[in-house]
Order: sequence, then C-alpha cells, then structure tokens
Amino acid sequence: MALENEGVERIFAVPGEENLDVLESLRHSAIELIVTRHEQSAAFMAATHGRLTGKPGVCMATLGPGALNLVTGAAYAHLGAMPMVLITGQKAIMTARQARFQIVDIVATMKPLTKASRQIVNGTSIPTVVRDAFRVASEERPGPVHLELPEDVAASEVSDDIRLVPLHPVELPVARQAAIEQAAALLRSARRPLVMFGAASNRPRLAGQLTEFIRRTGMPFFNTQMGKGTVSAIGHDEASELWMGTAALSERDYLHEAIDRADLILAIGHDTIEKPPFIMGPDGPMVIHLGYTPANVEQVFFPHAEVVGDLGVSLARLAELVEGKLPYAAALAPLREGILMRTLERANESRFPLTPQRIVHDVRKIMPADGIVALDNGMYKLWFARCYRTRSANTLLLDNALATMGAGLPSAMMAAILYPDRRVMAVCGDGGFMMNSQELETAVRLKLNLVVLIIQDDAYGMIRWKQAVDSFADWGLTFGNPDFVKYADAYGAKGRRIETAEALAPTLESAFREGGVQLVIVPVDYSENVRVFVEELGNRVMEVAQ
Repeated sequence: MALENEGVERIFAVPGEENLDVLESLRHSAIELIVTRHEQSAAFMAATHGRLTGKPGVCMATLGPGALNLVTGAAYAHLGAMPMVLITGQKAIMTARQARFQIVDIVATMKPLTKASRQIVNGTSIPTVVRDAFRVASEERPGPVHLELPEDVAASEVSDDIRLVPLHPVELPVARQAAIEQAAALLRSARRPLVMFGAASNRPRLAGQLTEFIRRTGMPFFNTQMGKGTVSAIGHDEASELWMGTAALSERDYLHEAIDRADLILAIGHDTIEKPPFIMGPDGPMVIHLGYTPANVEQVFFPHAEVVGDLGVSLARLAELVEGKLPYAAALAPLREGILMRTLERANESRFPLTPQRIVHDVRKIMPADGIVALDNGMYKLWFARCYRTRSANTLLLDNALATMGAGLPSAMMAAILYPDRRVMAVCGDGGFMMNSQELETAVRLKLNLVVLIIQDDAYGMIRWKQAVDSFADWGLTFGNPDFVKYADAYGAKGRRIETAEALAPTLESAFREGGVQLVIVPVDYSENVRVFVEELGNRVMEVAQ
C-alpha cells in the first residue's frame, strides 16, 4: 500500500525466499511485477525509469548475492542522478535460526552508493520510511535510496489504524536575485560568450525552458554527453542554428575551437561526475555555474560565480536581465559551420565493415524526432556523442558518469515499456551486449517492440584503442562471439546480419516495421578511431601550436 501510495506502477525484480511476503502482497496489488533474468538489469531498468520520468523507479532483490547484484545499478543511478528505490530482503532480525548463512551487511554496502540506506525494523514504520525514501530519491540531486526489509518484519501484521503518509509537493529553492544580477552583469560584459548544457539540464521538468533561454539570449551553445537534447540540435529555428556540437572529448576536438576562444562559459546544470567537457586552467574563460545545487570544485572546474536554485526560474530571470543587451552574444557563431562540417564528415562512406560515422548517420536517418536510442558503453559512444544530432530531450540515453557496460539493453527495454508507440533502439557493442543479453528473454516475454543494434568488432574496442594509443602490444582484449542470428532465434527474437554498408538503414527500417524484438548485427571498421582521434585531431593541435 505504501508503494501504491507513491504511484508505483511496476517493480523490476529477481525475488528470493526473503521477499515472499512482499511478493504475495504484490500479487494482490495493482503494481505490475516484471521479473528480470538478472538483478543488475532490474536496477538498470528502474534507474532509467527515474531518468525518463523524474519519478523513482523501483527494483527488488533478495539478501546477500541478490542484493549485491544490484550494486552496479545503484552506482549507475547514484553517479547519473537517477531517482530510484532499491528494496532488498534479509534474514529475520528477531531470531537467528540460520545463523550467518548468506548474510552480508547490505545496508553498509549500499551507503556510499546511495543517498540513503536503512533497514526497516518495524512494520508500523513502513509508511513513513517509504514516503521519506521516495522524497529523498527525488530531491535534487536525485539518486537511489536503499531499503532493507527483513523477512520477519515483512511477515508481521500491521494494524489498519496505521495510516499512509500523504504526498506533498516539494518546492525547489530559488536563487538569490543578487546572484542572478551578478551573472547578468558578467554576461553583458562578455565579448565571446558560450553556453554549455550539462547533465542536470536534462531533467524532464525543464522541457522547453532551455530552448526559450537560447532563443531570448541568442548565445551559441554546446552540450556535454549527458546534456544532449536539452535544446533541439536539428531544425531551422533560432535555437537549433546556435548549436555548436557535443563535448565528447575533454580537449582537441573541433568543438574546442569555440570553447578555447570563449571568454565566458555559462555552465548550466554541469555535474562534474561527467568526464570533463573542457579543462579549466589559469588562463581560461570566466565560468558561471547555474545549478540546482552548488558546484563541485575540481582541479578542472572551479567556477567564478554561481547561481544556485531552480534552473527554470534562474534562466527565466537571467533572460529578463540580458535579453537585447548582449551585443556580442553570437560572436562565436561563425565557427559553427566549420566545426559541424568536420565533425560529421565521412558519414556516407560505403566501405565495409562500416565506419562509425556511417552507422550513426544511418541510425539518425531512420529514427523519428521522438525516437529513443539507448547506448551501452564502448567506442561507438564517442561517435554517437559527437555525430548524433538530437531533436528533443532524453532521446539519446548514454552514460557518461559511471560509464558501465551492460546497461544499454535494459535501458532501452525500460524506454520501450514507457513509450510503446515510439521507436526505441538499443545500441550495444558485442562486449556490452553479452553482459546482459539474457534479458532478450524478458523483452520477448513482455512483447516489446525493440531493435537492438549490435556493433561487432570481437573485442573490447575502446580499451583496445587506448592500448594502441599508448603503444602497448595488441594483446588480451579480443574474444569470440556466438552466431547472433541464431542467438536471437533461440530467445524467440529475430536476427539480421548486415553484409553491405547500403543495407543498414533499410534493414533497421524493416526491423521497426515488422515489430517485436529484433537484433541487427553490423560489423564496424574501428580504424577511424586512430585516424580521427589520434592522427587528425593530433595534427590539428600541432597546427594551432605552430
């Protein structure tokens, strides 16, 4: 009842013996139980629910080994600021009939990976504890909260007089007007201003407000990897024509031609949990931090001014003070065409295996404006970050915080459950896909419409690339793969293998039109990693130095 009171519609779980009383209660509730094939996937799905809706997703596991399998998902949500509630079982706490069998201190284990971790010791406290857990998970900065429910507490009878705690809206603090005025003064004096949208600007509540800010101020902008889509990057309106690109690398990339020339960067919602989008130094630009929470001061990020509070309110007030008063607002905009042209080049090459640029191009071609692409982690993530132009918020789901492998497929499954009428695609390397490939059974059982694009190079490609860059021998990072077409068939899905570059886009289109769970396997030519990220960008740095 406490979970229903929070509006929970589904729980992702691999239940165990210590969850049986909870399981029986769920059987009589309106909450849907989605059984996954691994606890890690349950956590990834719950976290992605929080990311896409702003409301905590819920996952459940048993004690010991089951609870420990949630750990990566907890860290994924904690670093990625995704609201989630994890519920784990435990042996009885008022008796010890099984001694220490399977007992691990999960409350202590979860503490550094969550916003809060606590054991429920009395059934009468459940309404209060659950209400507080959901409130804490949702508050800025959002993240996971862990609750441990021992089996004897779960089995206890609770009086009907114990009432649920009513929900109440929690208002976000508003920034001081003096801080907003200081930021406005700095913007008005800037000769080459640039706006950056970070991870915290991608909250569902901000839809439309960020685009309005860019339209009112006329300043060019770029985004971090997790800030993609906050303002449309495709189209012909004022805002989309000011998009300069995505900071997939911390330095050297073509986008940094604008970053390095800026004398002021307005960092909106930047969370230093992301890999740095740029590296601040003593001779760098003035940086203003606009965030829900104060900035984390790091060696590479130390803002000169801060505006802390509700981002929507802060941006509206800031726009009021500077609209029409920024004569140099678009000073860096002329760099845009050259940056994008060089970033997006070679997207139509017909070589086989396919270049990463061609893969990104063809995925963008067949995905509609509201289509969702969920990336796993691998070398292709950098290519999608640089080259995939988003049209709306949260349509390219990538993890630039924990950056764990194995999350792509479960994240896409969650998106497909939430938005059954939208096209959803998981993009996974062969390494990351196999880490949670068992969830194909879950996707087929749930009758999801989902396309899984497997980028095959028979290796842990990103680490292999770094190995080459650092002049180590090519050793220890290759592996074999199953026949993915037969693998899909074994789960009741359909597999298709790409044999020519020209076949990718029509095959993806056909897979979406057919529906169901579809695997599309495409081999990739990763020689582009060295050509672009080492040789081409390295030569550009040398030219600038000269």
